[in-house]
Amino acid sequence: MRVLGRVAWAWLVLLLLQLAGASHVVYQNLETEAAAVETVPPSIVDSQLRTGYHFQPLKNWINDPNAPMYYKGWYHLFYQYNPKGAVWGNIVWAHSVSRDLINWVSLKPAIEPSIKSDKYGCWSGSATMTLDGTPAIMYTGVNRPDVNYQVQNVAFPKNKSDPLLQEWDKPGHNPVIVPEGGINATQFRDPTTAWHADGHWRLLVGSVVTGGSRGVAYVYRSRDFRLWTRVRRPLHSAPTGMWECPDFYPVTADGRQHGLDTSVMANDKRPVKHVLKNSLDLRRYDYYTVGTYDREAERFVPDDPAGDEHHLRYDYGNFYASKTFYDPAKRRRILWGWANESDTAVDDVAKGWAGIQAIPRKVWLDPSGKQLVQWPIEEVESLRGKRPVSLKDRVVRPGEHVEVTGLQTAQADVEVSFEVPSLEGAEALDEALAYDAQKLCSVRGADVKGGVGPFGLWVLASAKLEERTAVFFRVFRAARGSNKPVVLMCTDPTKSSRNPNLYQPTFAGFVDTDITNGKISLRSLIDRSVVESFGAGGKTCILSRVYPSLAIGKNAHLYVFNNGKADIKVTQLTAWEMKKPLMNGA
Repeated sequence: MRVLGRVAWAWLVLLLLQLAGASHVVYQNLETEAAAVETVPPSIVDSQLRTGYHFQPLKNWINDPNAPMYYKGWYHLFYQYNPKGAVWGNIVWAHSVSRDLINWVSLKPAIEPSIKSDKYGCWSGSATMTLDGTPAIMYTGVNRPDVNYQVQNVAFPKNKSDPLLQEWDKPGHNPVIVPEGGINATQFRDPTTAWHADGHWRLLVGSVVTGGSRGVAYVYRSRDFRLWTRVRRPLHSAPTGMWECPDFYPVTADGRQHGLDTSVMANDKRPVKHVLKNSLDLRRYDYYTVGTYDREAERFVPDDPAGDEHHLRYDYGNFYASKTFYDPAKRRRILWGWANESDTAVDDVAKGWAGIQAIPRKVWLDPSGKQLVQWPIEEVESLRGKRPVSLKDRVVRPGEHVEVTGLQTAQADVEVSFEVPSLEGAEALDEALAYDAQKLCSVRGADVKGGVGPFGLWVLASAKLEERTAVFFRVFRAARGSNKPVVLMCTDPTKSSRNPNLYQPTFAGFVDTDITNGKISLRSLIDRSVVESFGAGGKTCILSRVYPSLAIGKNAHLYVFNNGKADIKVTQLTAWEMKKPLMNGA
């Protein structure tokens, strides 16, 4: 796809919007916001901490990405939005459109409380392309004021010829799915994209078995997208607590990176696996399993029997309520995820905004079949400046750090390849932490000297290093019964700010890579108050929200560091300043 210049693209969009009579209504609660401004540190309300190229509206609260789709040449993203302030509440489905997933224009909200079955809430859902190419949105509505009673509704475009899908109709037969048969009506939400096979549509609704300990994905079937019947047994369940925002989709199992439409099934000539993702309400992270979908039995069987216990995660940081969609324009599956703030609600009101979406990621099955791989969509590279800065074949000695100069790094894209000459000095791995990367990182942070590592990047660092966010690797000796060293990837923001009111946890995941050749790569997308990192080509991903008080704007620095006992070689580092796209009017 050819990417238009920012100005030309913006004028094209605005012209189309004017022809269609679109408008964007913004509300605000000025009294509440004004009262909070003077109660927070000045750095929190610094405009330079608002992200530059991550998706967000002009103001107010956002959370879950909803119903992403591609329709008649346009990408659509709907999202949970509070038009009246920067805290959760008054939720509607905001709507933005893009030609390239990078530059966005905001339209008026697509779905708002307007019928009996969503009068008290329009919550998350998904989009499905029906057999005649009409998009259908299934979403959760709350229809009782006294209890949080959740039902599932459907909406269709009022005008299918409108590529911007600005008006949506809710048929009179809503709700189409209600919580019958012993389902907990207060925990029954977030329908998935539907898939079609054997003359039936099928979709999942997330819930929890009565008692609250076992998450469950219920299957519903329909022939006409109007009458839905629950399948007797759930697709899958696990003792993890409530399952929110389920997602279920096929992936190629032949090592190729192209995506598949949700209705594609395995056959003798086409090796296909399925991915089941759930957002854990208790733990606030997204986990997934790879396995086989048995269409006859309507059951999902994970390949790894321990997959429900030792969770694979899309992202080991601040990333939740994610949603994928199939992009037919480029034959890829794209992942969206919400990143909340790490400051207080009072801070958010003072800023006037809260929440961003992660950079859209292409997602595919690793050739090993064990996990997914994620990588920022190629379009993000259009924001790179023309003159990158590079380091090549630079050895970083134990205890040394090297500054990367020649560009502003508060808003940057950094790719680096490391080489470890020797793994002999790797530390032993505490077996008690062999499945707890986050705890391992909290006790073996960036400043705790090791054998092989910690080594990586200090980003959003101040000139004297009072502030710095570390993104790094640490290598441990092979566990008992294995000859494969264990690689930990970690983001340590514990020194990212001098503001005492911030939530600054370490985030970490293990990287399933063979580092016996001594090589590993890292990419970090730095965007003022977010650091989004991809290890080993996207096998492990970590997003962290940070709010420096010194390393802001031109005062942000970038370093390569090595706190291990072994030399580390930077075989290649390339860093680009990132331009700001058109972002919903800003």
